[in-house]
Amino acid sequence: MKAAILEKQGEPLVLGDIDIAEPRHGEVLVDVRHCGVCHSDLSIIEGSFPAEVPVVLGHEASGVVNRVGPGVTHLAAGDHVILSPVPPCGTCYGCLRGEPGTCANVAGISTNSLPDGSTGLSRDGERVLRGVGVAAFAEQVVTPATGAVKIDRDVPLDVVCVIGCAVQTGVGAVLNTAQVEEGATVLVMGLGGVGLSIVQGARLAGASRIIASDPIAARRTVASALGATDTIDPTTEELAARVLEMTGGIGADYAFDAVGRSALIEAGVWATRAGGTTVCVGAAPIEESISISPAALFTIAEKKLLGCTLGSCNSLRDIPRFVDLWRAGRLDLEALITERRPLSEINLAADDLRKGNGVRTVLNLS
Repeated sequence: MKAAILEKQGEPLVLGDIDIAEPRHGEVLVDVRHCGVCHSDLSIIEGSFPAEVPVVLGHEASGVVNRVGPGVTHLAAGDHVILSPVPPCGTCYGCLRGEPGTCANVAGISTNSLPDGSTGLSRDGERVLRGVGVAAFAEQVVTPATGAVKIDRDVPLDVVCVIGCAVQTGVGAVLNTAQVEEGATVLVMGLGGVGLSIVQGARLAGASRIIASDPIAARRTVASALGATDTIDPTTEELAARVLEMTGGIGADYAFDAVGRSALIEAGVWATRAGGTTVCVGAAPIEESISISPAALFTIAEKKLLGCTLGSCNSLRDIPRFVDLWRAGRLDLEALITERRPLSEINLAADDLRKGNGVRTVLNLS
C-alpha cells in the first residue's frame, strides 16, 4: 500500500510502498479514507518527540472496515468507523478503575507499536513503526478492534475524522478530565484543533465565561464564533495578569494548555483562582519541565494540576456521543477543518501547521 513515511526526523516525509499484515485475532483491517494532521505528528517529524524510524504517522482518521480477524464479532466488512489512538483494552487496572486515559494501550502512542510490540507494517522484510497509535498516513491500517468505532454510514467521514484526536482530546479534557461544572470560568491557551474543541467543550459544560488566548487573530475570531466570551492576544497582554483583571482578581476556575508548553502550564497555574485547576492537554517537548515556585503558595492555595491523555476518553463510549452532539448541532466539526489535501501533499499540510495557517488540514486518501 501507499504510505507517507518519515525516514529521518527533521526531514520531509516520503511517499512509498509498504506491506501491511493480515488482521490477527481481535484485530481489524481498515481502508483509511481521511486523516487530520495533528501537532503531535509534527512534533515527531521535527524531532521534538524523539522516535525511531522509519515510521508512518497519522492518528486522527476515519475509514471503512476491509476485513476482520478471528474473534471480532461487533464489526464487519463495509462498516464505517472512526479510529482511535488509544483502543481501550477494558481489562487493565486503569480501565477497571474507570480511567481510560491510563489504559495500558496508551503505551502504543510512545512505542509506535501494537500492544504486543509488533507493528503489522514492513518494507522489504524490515519493520516499519506504527506512529502515534494508528499510522493513518497510509491507505490502510491494522488496529485492535476496539480502536475502530462504528458509526452510521450517512455520517460524512471527511468531517468526523477530527473526532479521532482533536475532539476527543479537547472536549474530553473538559467533560472527562476536569469535569467542568455549569457556571465555571474557563481559560483556554492555544486555539488549534484541540484548543477550539476545548472551547466547545466548555460551552457544552455550561461555562459562564470562556477566555480564549492565541497569538493568531483569525483563530481568536473562530473561538468567539464557537463560544468564547473573551479573547486575549498573548503577544500584547500578559496572560495571567489579564485573566486576573477580567475575573475581578479572583482568577479562572479552570485553565487548559492546548499547546504543550511548560510556560503556558505555569501561566495557567497562576491565572487560576485558589482551588483552581490547570489541565495539561498538549504534550510539551520532551526536554521541557514544569516549575512551580513558590511551591508553598501552590499548596496553601489548594491549586490542582492535572495530566490528560486523549481527553480521558473511552473511545467506545465517547466517539458515538460526540457524533450525536454533532448531529444535534451542538458540536461544530466543520469549523475545525480549514484545508483538504491529498496524501501526496502531506508535507504542505505539515507546513500549514508550522505557519499557523488555518486550523486543521484533512488528508483525503480515498
